Amino acid sequence: MIKIELRAAKIPGLAGIIADHYWLLILRSVEEKHDQTCDRWEVWQHSNQNDSCWGHLHKNLLTPFQGVGNGRSRLIKRWMNDEALSIAKRIEASPRTYPFIKKYRYWPGPNSNTYAQWIVSDKMKLSIRAIGKNFLVPRSSR
Repeated sequence: MIKIELRAAKIPGLAGIIADHYWLLILRSVEEKHDQTCDRWEVWQHSNQNDSCWGHLHKNLLTPFQGVGNGRSRLIKRWMNDEALSIAKRIEASPRTYPFIKKYRYWPGPNSNTYAQWIVSDKMKLSIRAIGKNFLVPRSSR
């Protein structure tokens, strides 16, 4: 079984009053082992912060449910099975396909919310608190 979770947390400082940081989790169950894996994917303001990163795109930089310095994370949306599989493929291909691996700007983007919106763009629109979600991403990158 596979699940995708879209999660968010308030960003630190005064900006947290109006803005969130979004990321995605890929959760896979291995039934015969009664085990589960979980990978956290997100764009971070600083590049190359761990061993599983591609510029600003990071895999497992933080623990799955950890906030970003201004409180706990919260679940925004969950997808399961076939719907989740298509999202997981897109996430796992993103080190090769996301056009802003080497670029990050708080405003107007591209930032963590630009990435999250790009991943789920055919499923939903992120909230108004997702500053950077409307940053223009070239259509050819889909």
